[in-house]
Amino acid sequence: MPLRVAFQMDPIAPIDIDADSTFRLAEEAQARGHELFYYTPDRIAFQSGRITARGWPLKVRRAHGNHFTLGEEREIDLAEWDVVWLRQDPPFDMSYITTTHLLEMIHPQTLVVNDPFWVRNSPEKLLVLRFPDLTPPTTIARDLATLKQFKETHGDIILKPLYGNGGAGVFRLDPNDRNFNALYELFEGINREPLIAQKFLPDVSAGDKRVILVDGVPVGAINRVPSEGETRSNMHVGGRAEKAELSDRDREICAAIGPMLREKGQVFVGIDVIGGWLTEINVTSPTGIQELERFDGTNVAGRIWEAIESRRGGA
Repeated sequence: MPLRVAFQMDPIAPIDIDADSTFRLAEEAQARGHELFYYTPDRIAFQSGRITARGWPLKVRRAHGNHFTLGEEREIDLAEWDVVWLRQDPPFDMSYITTTHLLEMIHPQTLVVNDPFWVRNSPEKLLVLRFPDLTPPTTIARDLATLKQFKETHGDIILKPLYGNGGAGVFRLDPNDRNFNALYELFEGINREPLIAQKFLPDVSAGDKRVILVDGVPVGAINRVPSEGETRSNMHVGGRAEKAELSDRDREICAAIGPMLREKGQVFVGIDVIGGWLTEINVTSPTGIQELERFDGTNVAGRIWEAIESRRGGA
């Protein structure tokens, strides 16, 4: 049974169709006969008890520079649609949080993926704190003395914004670093949010493994290797993707967190594992579908849609 599917996402024109996971999800949905609608997060609204979005019917194609066609702009009532994808990238700011509140008002009658209540309450760098036995030493604080004490204890640390993404603002502070106070002052001048510090894991030089889970079950992994002289492995900043296998440790981690993810409606999740340690659980706008499909020949997008269709009683 075809479903009516709305994508709440960043502007579609500039995306990389060879890497963007949202594009791949839309492509697979279209191939399965589902109707697509596209809007950006600034176009969702509450109007007299209705959650509406102003956007466009959407067709996608794998053609560089000609990868989408939009129909006539119109306003829809999201409660009348079967599925809404919450797919805009962070930052996880009040704008992002507001969209989760609005989408929560139509879920689960309209299936919002991932469940907006738990997306809001499970940001990437906080959800891992529920699993201290799986994660490296971590502290979250705004207080400079607390952060300095953590650095004195562990010597070599990573310091980054709590609600950042894509490797932005990530700094390695080794035992010889003299920039801690200056970096703290920089972050303090940007916002009032806490920072997250983690013990540096030297194994990151061999890669940061992205494991993709569908309904709490691992379906595969890729390894993201930092470029020469770089600590960050994010592909946004030059990391390269390599084929990877799921290790026994990866499966142990997934077995520990999978039931919780499924229970909380987190259908599509990407976790980050460095040297056998869980560093992030990405639920807001995880990536990696296309890279995994190319390496493994697995239709990961199809697996995700099978999980959604099962929940909707669809095809």
